[in-house]
Amino acid sequence: MLDARPAGEPQGTVLLLPGFTGSKEDFIALLEPITEAGYRAVAVDGRGQYETEGPDTEEAYAQGELAADVLAQAEALDTRVHLLGHSLGGQIARAAVLVDRAPFLSLTLLSSGPGAISETQRQRVRVLSDALATLSMEQVWSAMRALDPPEETPVDGADLRRRWLLTNPAQLIATGRQLTVEPDRVDELAAVVSLPKHVVSGEQDDTWPLPQLDSMAQRLGARRTIVTGAQHSPNTDRPRETAAALTDFWDGRYGGH
Repeated sequence: MLDARPAGEPQGTVLLLPGFTGSKEDFIALLEPITEAGYRAVAVDGRGQYETEGPDTEEAYAQGELAADVLAQAEALDTRVHLLGHSLGGQIARAAVLVDRAPFLSLTLLSSGPGAISETQRQRVRVLSDALATLSMEQVWSAMRALDPPEETPVDGADLRRRWLLTNPAQLIATGRQLTVEPDRVDELAAVVSLPKHVVSGEQDDTWPLPQLDSMAQRLGARRTIVTGAQHSPNTDRPRETAAALTDFWDGRYGGH
């Protein structure tokens, strides 16, 4: 994990969950501005992502299993946390909250929508999954880069390739399937009325169209932030602007739906 701490006593702890094909490194550019605002930021790999090993069976990556991991990570931090999930990570975060909201002070869904991804993205995930079922991770790397590169990070191609090769293909196949069939659970999440919620996205997103994200925020009674100049990964496209919106929310200024 990446564990960034402020100079003094933290005023809160944030747990950051990456998206599909991602890793904890997706949040590197957020760590400094978050700690400057006084928060401890803990970014983790999911089970089977990059430096966190996982089994080779797809059943090990069922959403309930991944949500249980998030609850265990929160427990290990020994304090209630602000939970943030990017893309796939947002849907895993939502599942964790629906199991047990007690460990969480707030929930931020970063470029993460109400249900299944768009049809264009579903097609891409199906092609990727078919390739993973028959080819090695090395062989798929070139095809993956041509289809949709791994979550953008401020690292070079060699680092991205290493992260890809260390990701478990069973994890990618299982979570990719989740993204294509995830039901709309917004009403369930909205029923967790005691948990402040924040929906953040760039001003363009082809994974979940912005009208879906706008509607989800309204249904949740959540704060809604659109980061100008960002697309599906505001955390890497506009990290300081994204961090400012996040820390304003965590500071308790939950208005501005």
